[in-house]
Amino acid sequence: MVENQTVQAPIRVLVAKPGLDGHDRGAKVVARALRDAGMEVIYTGLHKTPEEIVRSAIQEDVQCIGMSVLSGAHMTVFPEVLRLLEEQGAHDIIVFGGGIIPKGDVAKLKELGVKEVFLPGSSTQLIIGWIRENITPRV
Repeated sequence: MVENQTVQAPIRVLVAKPGLDGHDRGAKVVARALRDAGMEVIYTGLHKTPEEIVRSAIQEDVQCIGMSVLSGAHMTVFPEVLRLLEEQGAHDIIVFGGGIIPKGDVAKLKELGVKEVFLPGSSTQLIIGWIRENITPRV
């Protein structure tokens, strides 16, 4: 007799590089680490607008968006992505990020709805652990 077993799908993560910043090595390292940890990762590539990021996240049916922002535009980009997700009824997609973000802006971003901010020096294991603890896999 075979019991009904619930199989969880892998966590789906969109890794995005918004804006004019052309440095994506860190985003690629994180994307590869997440993939190696068993997650399904969609990497958007460089120079994406908030609209493109949100559209891709919805089309790809991801559970979370991780944005890498090195350009100093974090106080513009993160709020705009959150606004567009809400506007599209996709408020269940969790947003986190990292990059060159002043420590003083981390609390402000979290108040706006960014769930976590990883500063320079954060290990990929820390990011993987946070995702596993905070993102519920789909059944």
